[in-house]
Amino acid sequence: MNSLAKAAPVIFVLLWSTGFVGSKLGAPYITPMAFLTIRFVLVIPVLLVLALLLSKSWPKSHAMVVHCIVTGMLVHGIYLGGVFWAIKQGMPAGASSIIVGLQPVLTALIAVSLLGETISRKHWLSMAIGAAGLVLVLGPRFDTSGTGISAITVTVVLASVIAISLGTVYQKRFVPQTNLLTATIWQYVGALLVTIPLSLFESWQITWSGDLIFAMAWLVLVLSVGAVLLLMLLIREGAVSQVASLFYLVPVATAVESYFLFGEKLLPIQMAGMALVIGAVLTIRNTTKKS
Repeated sequence: MNSLAKAAPVIFVLLWSTGFVGSKLGAPYITPMAFLTIRFVLVIPVLLVLALLLSKSWPKSHAMVVHCIVTGMLVHGIYLGGVFWAIKQGMPAGASSIIVGLQPVLTALIAVSLLGETISRKHWLSMAIGAAGLVLVLGPRFDTSGTGISAITVTVVLASVIAISLGTVYQKRFVPQTNLLTATIWQYVGALLVTIPLSLFESWQITWSGDLIFAMAWLVLVLSVGAVLLLMLLIREGAVSQVASLFYLVPVATAVESYFLFGEKLLPIQMAGMALVIGAVLTIRNTTKKS
């Protein structure tokens, strides 16, 4: 378990960053809420089989089940639903990524307020440096030529970031020691409570293709099972503000993956930003360990 705990941050960043690949492959063939609804419906039986095979315990009270459902509504339903919807409305991925980059700071502020976590000046300075590095990484991808950047899309993405920040803190506060596997099943039930009603306003036009099937399988197995379980483990075992800082690394990993998979450019200024982000996150992790 110690080995997994040590490797979990790196594995989580690598897995979570591939969500961009799956989204980019699948988005042209399906509406966003239908995409997420099918994804969540598919992942629940996968997790259920794993829970039964491994004889995992279930939340012991109705209150704990409700807490798991609320976490799922915030972290999966509102966050992913909002970002997917805004991008489908034409908001450039680079612009949405910059707003999503606010998450570590928002999560730290909420953790200080609700969990009483103590964050040092060095930690705050490192987060500022990480944010600056993130701007350098994402800046070349920022595009305002389309019509997708509007008050509505920006507000929706910002609300999504607030939702996952609140959800992360909520998970730490109210679901501290529940079994990760069974708790995550209830989280996806919560996510469906968000996406199913919203999907009723869509056409549900789906073009089943090899890309969509691969994207769906990848997002279900790698993201919704692997990455999410690792995220829940990290939240349970560490300070929320420290875990949130890992999200600075996700756009860095995504930029590198896009370079190799989609031939996107990787400019010197982006590589400089990557160095700042990596240095900032390492400093945050070392600072937290010493405190």
